Amino acid sequence: MSSISNSRRKFITNSAKGTIAAGIGLSAAGSFISSCANAKNISKSLVFTNFDQQPLPYKYDALENVIDAMTMEIHYSKHAAAYAKNVKEAATAEAVDITKPLEEVLAKISKYSAKMRNNGGGHYNHELFWQCMRPKTADNKPTGKLAAAIDKTFTSFAELKKQFGDTGKNRFGSGWAWLYADANKNLKIGSTPNQDNPLMDISEIKGTPLLALDVWEHAYYLKYQNKRPDYIEAWWNVVNWDFVATRFSGI
Repeated sequence: MSSISNSRRKFITNSAKGTIAAGIGLSAAGSFISSCANAKNISKSLVFTNFDQQPLPYKYDALENVIDAMTMEIHYSKHAAAYAKNVKEAATAEAVDITKPLEEVLAKISKYSAKMRNNGGGHYNHELFWQCMRPKTADNKPTGKLAAAIDKTFTSFAELKKQFGDTGKNRFGSGWAWLYADANKNLKIGSTPNQDNPLMDISEIKGTPLLALDVWEHAYYLKYQNKRPDYIEAWWNVVNWDFVATRFSGI
């Protein structure tokens, strides 16, 4: 009886976390955006990132057989949690107003410390990464205006996957692969090292991130070992194209 009660309690807790996270992603958008009215060079239609780690929008095992539950738990509760903790420490030390969006800091990251750059980027990148995924669905691909823009820019969805995949595979060492929109709202693919991202003024690629892929080894090593290409190929099955499309429509 005790085992059944514990299992039921865990199920209720995890279900509640998913519900809370979904609510944050939608209902909080209006009030949070209005509080970020002074953000520069960032679309006012996008939901901004704060300095707190948000609940994971699904259970740790929700992305099996693409990302295993242990990897998700370690990645979220250890790696990403450390970035969230450390960026707030950096913000306190550097007198950053954490009621304003993190994007404002990233846009002028050259003025801040290495601790702010590494942890601010790490926190932002992971908060976006979690939202870019969802449980596996059949025939998972972009639709509507996003699909049309992909076809126009890359000729086909297959070609986007090839170019994006190659970018992730070829990132030397640790880093990220991105689908982003440049200042003219053109779709681009690029990569950044470590925890950098296209929002940063020091980044070689600049624009609004739409889709993020973590290619640090800790994101995939337990299941895929050194086979990063296999991880990337499987990852397409859990991309949340609805979320990406919403970001694209907001720029």
